[in-house]
Amino acid sequence: MSDAIEIVVCEGDETGQELLEQALRVLDGDVLALPITLRRVDLTLANRRRTGNGVVHEAAAAMRACGLGLKAATVTPPGIGDVGSPNRILREDLGGSVIVRTGRRIPGVTPLAPVVHPIVVVRMAVGDAYGAEESRSGRPGSLDETAQRTEHISRRSCRDVAEWAVRHAEASGAVVYGGPKWTVSAVYEGLLKEEMDAAAARHPGVTYRPVLVDAAYAGLLNEAGEHGLVIPALNRDGDCLADLVLGLFGSIAGAESVLLALDDELRPVVAMAEAPHGTAPSLEGKDIANPMAMLLACAAVLEHASRRGSPAAGEAARAIRDATLGAAAAGIRTVDLGGTSTTTEVVDAVLEAVVRRLETAGPDQDGRARPRPVR
Repeated sequence: MSDAIEIVVCEGDETGQELLEQALRVLDGDVLALPITLRRVDLTLANRRRTGNGVVHEAAAAMRACGLGLKAATVTPPGIGDVGSPNRILREDLGGSVIVRTGRRIPGVTPLAPVVHPIVVVRMAVGDAYGAEESRSGRPGSLDETAQRTEHISRRSCRDVAEWAVRHAEASGAVVYGGPKWTVSAVYEGLLKEEMDAAAARHPGVTYRPVLVDAAYAGLLNEAGEHGLVIPALNRDGDCLADLVLGLFGSIAGAESVLLALDDELRPVVAMAEAPHGTAPSLEGKDIANPMAMLLACAAVLEHASRRGSPAAGEAARAIRDATLGAAAAGIRTVDLGGTSTTTEVVDAVLEAVVRRLETAGPDQDGRARPRPVR
């Protein structure tokens, strides 16, 4: 038997936790015939407050040890002096430098724009507008009051984003497209453009089309109908772009998000997958929320497990991804995608399809028959 796959599971809030519990059904080690261990960490708002965010640091340490994480959506309280965003703490503690979000066609769902091929946003994970030092000066409330902030990005973060984007495009046959507003901010945003140019030079076989970020927004409506796109972006630009890209395909709930911490050779040392949507408190307890993003996050974390030496995890990842998209194609969709199925019914269908596919693939590597799922 191959080495065990340990995944740190970060529990969340409201509907985010409900979707996590549903999605974890497809990571059952018996169903997949894989030696999977799930280490749960309680990242609910109540526990973050109780521990003063100590539990968030604990989760990050556990992920650094095993290299894999899966996170539910969590509540970030708006008040100053509260526990703040667990995502920011996790990114900083993990040394995460890249966030990858992939928009793709959802079978049976008409996109809002003529997008055909996948669009991947490779976003800087730390720095930029997030965590910037802010202040105000002048008389409060007066028209001469001003606000200012000091932002920072590093060449290393820029290199990681640019190189990962180019490598992803090289592997998928996509075009590297977009970039920062380097003409207006030649020193600050120009740092990312310099690294984009350098990465493109190292991979001359990749089609490289740098475009100012504002023009890239407009160009998405035309470019994505011709070929896949990979868009390297600063932190805030990437945050905005990713939400737009996922919306163009019909739903932000139809894609996963993966945070990567990379070594000096650009190899992932930690991969944490999650759903990019929020906790949807209005849907809590109704069994109608869309589980696609959390299911695809499960596939993503297994895909990274396969890169760490577990080939069977790669087959399981493909089975989960294909089953998730296949359920949508078969009309088994939640109400936000024009369907009538409940969350549970969607996951039931995905689980059945995963088992059928793995049974077709034969017994596991130790000769054991793969069991039927237990509901």
